[in-house]
This record gives sequence, structure tokens and C-alpha cells, in this order.
Amino acid sequence: METSEYFSDAVALLQHLIHISSVSKEEKEAADFMEATIRSYGFRPHRVGNNIWTSTADAINHPFWSANKPTVLLNAHIDTVKAVSSWTRDPLSPSIEGDQLFGLGSNDCGGGLVTLLQTLRRFHAAGSEACPYNLVYLASCEEEIGGKNGIVIALPEIEEEVAQLSGTEKEKAIDVAIVGEPTGLRTAVAEKGLMVLDLIAHGKSGHAARNEGVNAIYEMLDDLVWIRNYHFKKESDFLGPTKMTATVIHAGTQHNVIPDLCTALIDVRTNELYTNEEVFDIINEHTKSELHAHSFRLHSSHIRLDHPLIRRCGQLGLTFFGSPTLSDQALMPFPSFKLGPGESSRSHSADEFIRLSEIRKALEIYWNLLSM
Repeated sequence: METSEYFSDAVALLQHLIHISSVSKEEKEAADFMEATIRSYGFRPHRVGNNIWTSTADAINHPFWSANKPTVLLNAHIDTVKAVSSWTRDPLSPSIEGDQLFGLGSNDCGGGLVTLLQTLRRFHAAGSEACPYNLVYLASCEEEIGGKNGIVIALPEIEEEVAQLSGTEKEKAIDVAIVGEPTGLRTAVAEKGLMVLDLIAHGKSGHAARNEGVNAIYEMLDDLVWIRNYHFKKESDFLGPTKMTATVIHAGTQHNVIPDLCTALIDVRTNELYTNEEVFDIINEHTKSELHAHSFRLHSSHIRLDHPLIRRCGQLGLTFFGSPTLSDQALMPFPSFKLGPGESSRSHSADEFIRLSEIRKALEIYWNLLSM
């Protein structure tokens, strides 16, 4: 099959997926369809929860795998956010107008999902000598919410399978991942991490008309000013500085009662030069309020510019950038980068769409990137 035939299959698959509601934690029907589709393409799918994966070693006819080749994970997610109220068309009814395919999840992350699957098919059809890598395709769930039943429960099983196929240690099973998030087909060589913090200040209640009590809001004020003004020293060439922002504050019960508790949510976006734990310690050292992290697990990620696939991206004329948006990369313990059709600015927006020309171009880029 030539590119045009894989392109037709990619578009048809994406249209069918748009018809299926697959909001995070409600992906079962979409996962069932992806599992059936992979089987219809001649591969044996594996599944844990609503995460589906397969590889060239799982091909029913002419399976192949080489222990001497590095392994590349091709990943995109099947879940979507809920449609916002300002849609002017049915978000679950795909429609094509000129070069645009409209529908919820078409851009984030349907384009990457279907093109990476067609890429696996195309390399299997071309044979083991067409690609210097072993390829594993993963359609993961709960990406939009960083859910605990998403990629984190699939990766250990995939790594175990790959380790057995390649005769290597589980921790070294996957060498690198391509994440098909919408990047405008530019190469995101770094991605900001995320840490959400609870800032908690305590006071003492009293009557607002009298000079009594300790105002918890005032107890937190200096901390909020420091958070607004502080600049982390290490700045990334691709991601810029680590950034923190107070986004939610709660305090008080009524106008005449001194508040004895003030809580705030702090949104922290880390660059690759800090771990989340390091940033937490810096903030904790400079604030007097209680500080609690919801999680440390969503670290910033990056890949070396001299990695063979990144050098190949440069040879193909793809530009490099740092991505401010989070993806399943944050949960991958191996090098990874984002490269996919569509534009991040269209994600989570009304009347979401992807361009058909972007799907076609992605198929060509993935083929040229991974070819011998």
C-alpha cells in the first residue's frame, strides 16, 4: 500500500473514532473499537484496562523482531476532554469541509493516534529490513486527566514483553518514544512538568469590629507576594524559566469574622533543569505557610539533541521547540519527544478540527523518520 491508501484508512478510522464518545474514564467503547481495528489489520492486540498496544512481533502473518535493534514506542491517547458549550456543530459528528476534518478529539489526539497506527502497518508491510527499529504502538487512555488507569498501568506490561523479546532488562526495554500530540509537525524536544501545591496558612478567629484574632489571609500575604515575584535561576533554552502561579484562594466565612484559615492552590510548571522535588524544597524554604504537593510524578521531560532520531528530525528540516503543555511523556522513564499532526492551539476548543493535509504529511514524516 502506498501513502495514499494508508491516508484513506487513517481518515476513515479517525471519523469512526469521532463518532464514539471517549471522555477520560469513559473510553471503553473507543478502546473496544481500537482493539477490533488492530485485529482487523492483522495484529494481535494486548490490553490492560482501556490501553491497547501491539507491535510488529504481534503480526499474525510474518511477525518479526530483532534483539539487535533499539525499540521505539509510538504513543497517542484515545480519550478526549468534554466538549465545551460553545461548539456550533455536533462534536461527535465528523464532517469534512475542504481540508478540515471537524470533530471532538480530531486534533487532540486523533490525528497522532491514527497516523502512528498506520505507520506501524506500513513498516510491517515493508518488512523488517525497512526500519532500523523495533516498533510498538500504544493507544493509551486517561491522558487528559493524568489518570492512574492510563499509560502507567500499561507501560510495565509493555516493558516486560519487550524485554522478553529482546533478551534485555525490563528497565532498558524501550529506548525512546514518539508521542503523537499535535505539534504542528515540529519536534518538541522538551516538555514542561507540572506540580500542584496546597499552601495553607492558619490564624485565629475573632470579631472583625474589634482588634482581636489573627487574620489567616494576612498570614499568607507575604508568601503570595514571594510566589509572584520569585524567579528561578536556571532557565531552559527550550522551556524558559520554571513558573509558579497562585490560581485559587479560599478563606473566610462571612464579612465580620476574622478568617482562621486561608488555603491557596499553586500551579507550578517546571523546566527540565529542576526536578519537582527540588522546586518544592525551594518554595518550602522561602514560605512560612504549610506546603503540600498533590504529586511529584509529573516531571519535565527532554531528549538529547544528539539522539539519532532528533538528528534525523533535523535532517528532515523539522524545527525544534519546547512544549508548555503536559502529556504522557511526563510518565515515561525513557527518552521521548512529541511530534504529531495538528496544532496545540486547537486542542480543547470549540469546533476542533485537523487538516487532512496534516494527516498526509505526518504519514510521510513518520515514514522518513523511521526508515533505513
